Amino acid sequence: MDFNLTQEQRIIRETYRKFREKELTPEYVRWVDENCDYLPEDMLAKLADLGTMGVTIPQEYGGLGLGMTEFCIIAEELSIASPAVAMCALIGLSFGATPIMGIGTEEQKRRHLPQIAAGKEKWSLCMTEPDGGTDILGAIKTSSVKDRDCYVVNGTKMWISGAHKADYFTTLVITDKAVERKKGLSALIIDSKSEGITVRPIRKLGIHGCGVNEVHFEDVRVPAENLLGHENRGWYELLGTLNPERISTSLFSLGIAQAALNYALQYSRERKAFGKTIGSFQILQHYLADIAIEIENARNLVYKCAWLCDTGRKYDVEVSMAKIVACRASELAALHGMEILGGYGFAMEYDMQRYFRDYKQMKFSPISDEMARNYIAENGLGLPRSF
Repeated sequence: MDFNLTQEQRIIRETYRKFREKELTPEYVRWVDENCDYLPEDMLAKLADLGTMGVTIPQEYGGLGLGMTEFCIIAEELSIASPAVAMCALIGLSFGATPIMGIGTEEQKRRHLPQIAAGKEKWSLCMTEPDGGTDILGAIKTSSVKDRDCYVVNGTKMWISGAHKADYFTTLVITDKAVERKKGLSALIIDSKSEGITVRPIRKLGIHGCGVNEVHFEDVRVPAENLLGHENRGWYELLGTLNPERISTSLFSLGIAQAALNYALQYSRERKAFGKTIGSFQILQHYLADIAIEIENARNLVYKCAWLCDTGRKYDVEVSMAKIVACRASELAALHGMEILGGYGFAMEYDMQRYFRDYKQMKFSPISDEMARNYIAENGLGLPRSF
C-alpha cells in the first residue's frame, strides 16, 4: 500500500498550508470566533478563488474535478486553522453540490453546481428536528402536500449549520404519511428567500464562526421541479450522498486535535518550572505522545476512507469508525492540552480554551459517537439492531 501523496496532492497541501499561515492566522481566527457567526465574505472569496468550494465538482460544471483525497487535504489544512473556517468553506459542497451530483437532474446540476463552485451559492442541510437528533425517522414531522405544481411545506428544523447565510436548503420532508416513514420521505431544494421561512440563531458553546439555527417553514411553496431525486425515495437517496459529510466531520476533529497538539507542544518547550522546560517532564511527554498516536490513527483511517471513496468502494462502516477515532483524538488533545497549560488553558486569551470548546460539538455532530458505534456493530459486525 502506497501512502505517498502524488505531486499534485503535495502541491495542494503546500498551497493551502501557506494560505492558512498567511491568511488564517491565530489572531484572525480568534477575531472570527469572538465576533462572527459565519466566515466573512472577503475570506470566503479568497477561498473560492483557490477553487475550494468546487474541489470535487466536475470540471464541466465549473469545479476542479478532483477526488475525496484532495478534499481531505484541503479540509484538514483549513480545520487546523479552525473547524469553523472549514465548515463555512465546504458546507455548500457537502450539503448542496454532493447531493445534486448524486441524485439531481441535469437541469439542477447546471443551475447550481457552477454557482456553488464559484462560491456564489451557500447551502445548508435541513434534516434534524426539535424532537430528535440522530433519530431522524422517529422525530421528523416536517411535511409537505402537493398543490398543483408546488409542494407546500410546514414544520421546523433544528441545529441547522449556516442556515442564516444559506441561499438554499436541502430539506427532508414527509410526502406520504400513509406508508412506513422511511418509504414516504422526499428531499426538496428550498430557496431560503421563500415566503414563510423564519430563521432563528441558536447561541452555542463552540465553533462560533459557523452558527447554527432553527428554521421554521410555514406554508412554504416549493416548485415541483425542486424535488431532489425521486418522490418518497428521499431517505434512501439523500442518505446515500452524505457519507462524505462523515469524512468532513472527521477532518474537523482531526484539525482541532492537530492544532491543540501544536499549541501544547510549543507551550511545553517554552514554559519553565523547577528549573527546566515542562516538556522535560515524563508525564507531559506521555500526554503529548498519546495525542500524537491518536492523531496518526485518525489521519490514517480518514485517508483510507478517502481512498475507498475515490476507488468506488463502500466505506460507510469505515467512515463511522473514522468519526469516532478522530473525535477521540480531538478530545484527548483538548483535555491534555488544558492540563499542560494549567491556568493558562483556562484563560480566554489563550487558544487552548477554543480547542476545548470546539471539540465538544464533534461528539454528537452529525451523529453521536454512540450511534456511530451502533452502526458499526450492526452493519460491520452483523449484530442485531440495538435500538
